[in-house]
Amino acid sequence: MADTSTQSIQVHAPLAKVAAVICDFPAYPEWAEAIKQVTIAEEYEDGYAAQVTFRIDAGVMADEYTLEYAYADDLSRIEWHLVAPSKTQKSQEGSYDLVEGADGTTTVTYSLAVELAIGMLGMFRRKAEKLIMDTALKELKRRVESLPAA
Repeated sequence: MADTSTQSIQVHAPLAKVAAVICDFPAYPEWAEAIKQVTIAEEYEDGYAAQVTFRIDAGVMADEYTLEYAYADDLSRIEWHLVAPSKTQKSQEGSYDLVEGADGTTTVTYSLAVELAIGMLGMFRRKAEKLIMDTALKELKRRVESLPAA
C-alpha cells in the first residue's frame, strides 16, 4: 500500500457548508479543474453518494475511476476508496476530516494514499501528491468561500 500524505487548510465557512460542497459531486467539474465528468453510480438510502465515477484529465494524466464513499453521521469525516483498479491507479484511499472552530471557520484535513499502476520514482510521486493535494484544497476553499452565505 502507498504511503499516506496529509495536508490541511482553513476555510472561512461552517462545517456544514464545506461538507455540502464536498458531497455535491456533480458540481465538481465547475470548480475542480482536472475533473471533467462525474457520475453518481450508486446512492445510499439517505441520498448521499455511495459510488462515484470520475473522469479526469490533468494534461499528463487522464483516467476514469470509481470511488466508494462513507460518511460520519455529522459529516465531520468523509472517506473513500477505489472500487477497482483503473488505467493509472492500483489503489486509492482518502478522507476529508472537518473540524469547525469557534470562529465559524473549518479546518479541512485531506489524507490521500494512491498506489499507481505505473512506476514512478518516490521523489516524483511525493511531488505529484503534494501538487494534487495543494490544488484540491485550494480549489475546495475557493469554491466554498465563493458561495453565498446560507
